[in-house]
Amino acid sequence: MTRRTTSFDVAAKAGVSQSAVSRVFSGASASKDTVTKVRAAAKELGYRPNVLARSLITGRSRIIGLVVAYLGNPFYPDALERFSRVLQEEGYHTLVFTVPESAGEDDITRVVQQMLDHQVDGMILASVGLSDALAARCEGAGIPVVLFNRGQSGSDLAQVTSANKAGGRKVAEFLLVGDHKKIGHVSGWQGSSTGRDRTEGFLETLEAAGLEPAGVEDGRYTHADAAQAADKLIKNGADALFVGNDHMAFAVMDHVRFTLKLQVPGDVSVVGYDDVTMASWAGYNLTTVRQPVGRMVRATVDALITHIENPDAPTSAKEIDGPLILRGSARIPKGLA
Repeated sequence: MTRRTTSFDVAAKAGVSQSAVSRVFSGASASKDTVTKVRAAAKELGYRPNVLARSLITGRSRIIGLVVAYLGNPFYPDALERFSRVLQEEGYHTLVFTVPESAGEDDITRVVQQMLDHQVDGMILASVGLSDALAARCEGAGIPVVLFNRGQSGSDLAQVTSANKAGGRKVAEFLLVGDHKKIGHVSGWQGSSTGRDRTEGFLETLEAAGLEPAGVEDGRYTHADAAQAADKLIKNGADALFVGNDHMAFAVMDHVRFTLKLQVPGDVSVVGYDDVTMASWAGYNLTTVRQPVGRMVRATVDALITHIENPDAPTSAKEIDGPLILRGSARIPKGLA
């Protein structure tokens, strides 16, 4: 069996000490000449540093934990891929934890213990229902935390979201200009800040225009609840629906077209929120508010690394605005076409 190349082999090849090799691969201070010689020798010998051994020396695992509730919403697989890529560029690895929204205290304890077992350097929490409890436990365990795509009112945790209230306002303004008279809302789960904020911006704008909504039904971010909510609103006369995310909007469009046998947008206009890849598919062609997921991921990673490297650094709640993308699922006024 071929013997594994060690740092001592690299040191001998480069003509430096083993400690110099360790300094180069740990990111510690080393001269440019030493770095060049060590990396050239490592490449020639096919040497890869032992990440686990290095973590024992540095006290850093270079692992970031990412918690999501489920991956059925296509927004999150896209975000996970982006997180993995950006974190790799920063020299980190991603460890994904999936925890159902219905999880109890035992589940939260299990996840926190797994994070401690893996010595994660930080956590990104994208699970809307569990973030508050998990965040408190992580902070208590000394693990830096950033909330992604959701906020936590009254918290000093770093958090990154899209401009949800502004997005809700944009949808309401668009549907009002389209001369819709009975506008309903299939909201995101009202236990989440994202769901509440989008609803608030939407309803405030309708109220300012002197229009009562045709109704507001909580779709709870699920296909079944969203379809049921849409059914109720349309039977109440709604001629337009703002749906709290694209995942639910697809369910709403399918229900409207194939169960109720109505036309979209001829009978009912539908607007979503997220602009996932499927929204642009010809089968949906969904008008929706775009979440700038690339910028959101970058801001989240930057905030987390800052917190890891400087635990006393101030945290902030960052909102990133996104545009309304006009497609064919909603009536487009002549002035906007």
